Amino acid sequence: MQIPAKTREPAEMTTVALKAYARTAEAWGLTLKEAAGLADMSESTWKRARKPGFAGELTKDQLLRLSALIGIYKSLELYFSRPLARSWLTRPNTGPLFNGARPVDAAIDGGLPQILNIRTYLDALRGGA
Repeated sequence: MQIPAKTREPAEMTTVALKAYARTAEAWGLTLKEAAGLADMSESTWKRARKPGFAGELTKDQLLRLSALIGIYKSLELYFSRPLARSWLTRPNTGPLFNGARPVDAAIDGGLPQILNIRTYLDALRGGA
């Protein structure tokens, strides 16, 4: 017997994604500009979106970004000690994806492809690949 999977309404997905990302951005200590840039929003839109009751919609790109960023957060929390996990994104990094830049800056500049590259990079570290 198959039980049908519960599907979420787009507004519910947006609410959950924004709430989780707002907590992630706060844990990382991101500035308003950094949090908005990672989410591909203007600062004024991010200010509204992070508050309960936001009635706007997110694009597929924005939902993918938030999902990947939450995945990055999870990988960092599993791989590193809490202080390093919370500061990793905003510290200069000499790793192959960053060339001395901060991962947050590389992610903002590179957009969704770079965010996904960072997530894959961290998942490989965590998995030992």
